[in-house]
Amino acid sequence: MLGIMPDGPDPDLTLRLHPAIAEIPALEWDECAGPDNPFTSHAFLSALEESGSASPRTGWLPQHAALRDAEGRLVAVAPAYAKSHSYGEYVFDHAWADALERAGGRYYPKLQVAVPFSPVPGGRLLVRPGSGIAVAGLGQALAQVAEQLDLSSAHVTFCTEEEWRSLGETGWLQRVGTQYHWRNDSYGSFEDFLGALSSRKRKQLRRERRDAQSAGLIFRTLRGTEITTRHWEAFHRFYMDTVDRKWGSAYLTERFWPLLAERLGERVVLMVAERDGEPVAGALNLLGRNALFGRNWGTVTDAPFLHFELCYYQAIDFAIAHGLQRVEAGAQGQHKIQRGYLPVPTYSAHWIRHRGLRRAVAGFLEEERAAMRAEMARLAEVSPFREEERAPAKN
Repeated sequence: MLGIMPDGPDPDLTLRLHPAIAEIPALEWDECAGPDNPFTSHAFLSALEESGSASPRTGWLPQHAALRDAEGRLVAVAPAYAKSHSYGEYVFDHAWADALERAGGRYYPKLQVAVPFSPVPGGRLLVRPGSGIAVAGLGQALAQVAEQLDLSSAHVTFCTEEEWRSLGETGWLQRVGTQYHWRNDSYGSFEDFLGALSSRKRKQLRRERRDAQSAGLIFRTLRGTEITTRHWEAFHRFYMDTVDRKWGSAYLTERFWPLLAERLGERVVLMVAERDGEPVAGALNLLGRNALFGRNWGTVTDAPFLHFELCYYQAIDFAIAHGLQRVEAGAQGQHKIQRGYLPVPTYSAHWIRHRGLRRAVAGFLEEERAAMRAEMARLAEVSPFREEERAPAKN
C-alpha cells in the first residue's frame, strides 16, 4: 500500500494506492461510488479480482486510489490499475505506445483509471457527496502519483462529461468516442416503441423478432437466484465461443460469473435462449438505478437474428417493463442505430508525462474530436425514428 501526500491547498488529505479492493471497506467505497452504476461498485470490482479476472496474470494490477482526510475518513476513490498493455480498455492508445517506444521511451506500465473489460460510461473519480473534494483535485493527485511512480501516463476512460471537462481544465488531454444507447420515451410496450419508428424500420424489427422467436427457441429473463450453476456453466461456454470466434483473450474466468451473481444479486439480469430445456445462448446485463447495461453475450447455436433478439429487443422489453430510462448496449456497432440505439458521446482524459508525445497526442485528439462530431452528426441523419420523433442525442 503506497501512501502519497498530494500537492495542493489541503495538506491534510492523504492518497493511498491499494493492491486489492478488499483493503478498502465495501461500505466506505460504495458511499463514494453511489448506487447508479453497478460497474464501479465494490461488489463488481471485487468479483473481478477474486475470480482472477483483473489480476497481474491478465495485465491488470490493482492500484485503487483512496483519498482520506485528517480523521481517516474516506472522501474519494478511483478504480485504478497499473497496466502492462492496452488490451481490455476499448479506448485505443496502442499507436501512442508505439510512438514513444520507437523514440526510445517506455510507455508501460501506465496508470489506468477504469473498469476492466467494461466500456460502460460513468463516474471514475468517485467523490463522497458533501465532502467538498473537487474532481480536478483528485485528478491532479493521480497525475502526481503517476509521476512519482515513474509511470508514462495516466488515463481516465469512459468518465462522465463533468469529469472530462474538469480534468481538461487542469491540462489533461481530452478524447471523445461514440456508443449507442436506447432511450425510453415513456413507452408502455415494445409496440409503442415500434410506433415511433418509420414504417419501413417498424416492419424490419417486427420481422426480425418474428424470425428469432419462431426458430424453436424459448426466451427467458432470469434475475438473481433464478440464475443457477447450470446457467453460469452454459454462459461461460457461450463466452468462450465468442472469444474464440473473435480471436480475443478470455479475461473473465469461469469463477467470475457465479461470484458476480453472489455479490450483485437481483442486479444481474441474464437473457437466455433455450432449446429443449437446455440453454443455447445468453446475454448478460447489469441493472443500474436508471439503466440496463448490456455486457457479454454468446451462443452455441445458429438462429436468425438471435443476437438482436437477446441483446437488443429483450433488453428493450425489460427496460420498458421496469420503467428504466435507457439501455446501454456496449461498444461499437453502427447496426444498433437501425434497432433504435442512437449515437451518444463517450469521454476519456489522458495525462502524458513525455512532453513531445503529449504535444503530438494533443494535436491528434483535436483533429479526432472534430471528426467525431462530424461523424455523430452524419449518424444522426440515419435515425430509424419518424422525423417528428427525432431529438438531439444526449448522454
